[in-house]
Amino acid sequence: MSLLSDLSNLDLTETTEKIIAEYIWIGGSGLDLRSKARTLNSPITDPALLPKWNYDGSSTGQAPGQDSEVILYPQAVYKDPFRRGKNILVICDAYTPAGEPIPTNKRYAAAQIFSHPDVIVEEPWYGIEQEYTLLQKDVKWPVGWPVGGYPGPQGPYYCATGADKAFGRDIVDAHYKACLYAGINISGVNGEVMPGQWEFQVGPSVGIDAGDQIWAARYILERITEIAGVVLSLDPKPIQGDWNGAGAHTNYSTKSMRIEGGIDVIKKAIEKLGLRHKEHIAAYGEGNERRLTGKHETASIHTFSWGVANRGASVRVGRDTEKDGKGYFEDRRPASNMDPYVVTSMIADTTILWKP
Repeated sequence: MSLLSDLSNLDLTETTEKIIAEYIWIGGSGLDLRSKARTLNSPITDPALLPKWNYDGSSTGQAPGQDSEVILYPQAVYKDPFRRGKNILVICDAYTPAGEPIPTNKRYAAAQIFSHPDVIVEEPWYGIEQEYTLLQKDVKWPVGWPVGGYPGPQGPYYCATGADKAFGRDIVDAHYKACLYAGINISGVNGEVMPGQWEFQVGPSVGIDAGDQIWAARYILERITEIAGVVLSLDPKPIQGDWNGAGAHTNYSTKSMRIEGGIDVIKKAIEKLGLRHKEHIAAYGEGNERRLTGKHETASIHTFSWGVANRGASVRVGRDTEKDGKGYFEDRRPASNMDPYVVTSMIADTTILWKP
């Protein structure tokens, strides 16, 4: 095993200019991450200079067998924390051979919104809080939980320390450092309310970059849990009953919200979000109705509400934002399994472009 480890960690820079590029894309479910690697003759860091590639879409639920070729367009590049050196991770989106985005390519539509002049001038910032649950591989039950049983009730586990309260910290720390190495703007991590559940935050990120970074961070987490023999779950309510669900709270601001008088812009934006509540909920993640019950720090999925420092509301405005009269707000409705391209672009579209 030591020889295998030595070989997988070989430093290629000593013998060749060639690098390995891991092309990453989203599969047919909208959540399954796929990837494959190719050799490039020299280091490349600009996605526009990377070659397009193809894959068998019939094997990912994205194309029929008789016409299965799907084309990958490189969109964002990160350093590879697994192969290291000058090797790279490449976030891609998918197109038909004719150049049309395939139906599961949500990045394309998001990029259209973020390239709109009215959106560009507002410089939308995002900070996304990605919650997730670590499961024991063979039983699909949270790590640290007795198999077929339950731990003590919630209370001691949030941001906790200790072998009886914090489960999976080695995975969390490995992911934290790997994201920093990759160049992802990960801004923190913490243990969550349900034992075996954790959160990482990415941001501030501007526009389409927010979606790219969350998908890259999810890919790195999938790879680390693969190595650890643990299953990553983004289910918004992995355990039924008196346990917290998992969300992807999305913090948001525009240039107009960040300057003097921004609180009025924030209030108008929140009002517009309320008018399109049903449309947003429909796009905020599958199974979210199991999480948004009005309990466990959530608002009911059926009603829209907002408040200052209220974690039981659909949208929360922070105390500092209220005091300063400018800043940001938090949309607490997105589920942990939301597509960040969809959520970020929809918030920008509703608050900046949509005219009620």
